[in-house]
Amino acid sequence: MIEDLNELRTFDRIVHGGSLSAAARELGISLAVVSKRLSALERRLQVRLLNRSTRQASLTDEGRLFLQHCRHVLDAVDAAEAALEQRQDVVAGVLTLTAPNGFGRRHVVPAVRSFQRAHPGVRVHLSLRDEIVDVVGEGIELALRYGALDDSRLVARELAPNRRVLCASPDYLHERGVPRCLADLQQHDCIASGSPPVSHWRFVQGDGTVSVPLAASTLCDDGEAAQQLAIQGAGIARKSIWDVAEDLHAGRLVEVLADHVLATSPLSAVHGPGKQLAPRVRVFLEHLLRHLQGTVAWGCAAGGSHHG
Repeated sequence: MIEDLNELRTFDRIVHGGSLSAAARELGISLAVVSKRLSALERRLQVRLLNRSTRQASLTDEGRLFLQHCRHVLDAVDAAEAALEQRQDVVAGVLTLTAPNGFGRRHVVPAVRSFQRAHPGVRVHLSLRDEIVDVVGEGIELALRYGALDDSRLVARELAPNRRVLCASPDYLHERGVPRCLADLQQHDCIASGSPPVSHWRFVQGDGTVSVPLAASTLCDDGEAAQQLAIQGAGIARKSIWDVAEDLHAGRLVEVLADHVLATSPLSAVHGPGKQLAPRVRVFLEHLLRHLQGTVAWGCAAGGSHHG
């Protein structure tokens, strides 16, 4: 089995130049490296390819036969490299993408649809899951997620800030009253979400954080369901502004305890190791960022709120 294309290229250049020294000059390597590559190739094939002297090299019968196939291989490799070079700016292929459920439905799905209209050569495999996905193990090209990386092999690019808010329906607040301080949360129905559901909400205080235990009336492992429960008056929920900005803007939810900052993490685009992203991934990220900047949530992500 041929393990090193450099050996094939060196053999081809020796034949083309007529000697090992001519191949060395053409390839820009030492004569010793040329000789070593040729010897390794002959040893692997267990046959002598060239009769060589100090000044020239000539093909053996076996070498002449091998050269024909060798050039087919090198031509195919050159053609493949040329095809990739031509595709560097071509947005095509399969984009494998994952995102959290709620964020995915509200922001990724419409961005995917408009992206495909602009780039019909791209097929998208979209998976919406709230749990952390094994990007490398599952062959995911791009994962959109909140929070810090848990895998040092991955690369993250921050897309947008992500303010979290406590919110409840106007009907719930009318019936139960509006909490004025963190201690008041103990007197309210809280909706604990996550997988598994969280038992505390963390708030920023000074240079650190404080954890407030939940008086949870509802436990829910799906963030979208927790949001719907809050809209329907089940209690107070903690949500990303990217999920609830439109509900706050429309008055279906009201932000509470806005002066108390919840611990949060930015929205990031995560991909596997390597700096070079396929054009479809790079262009989709740019498209998604433009889409996010045009939403109600963008103006609320870092601070401030929109509610009726």
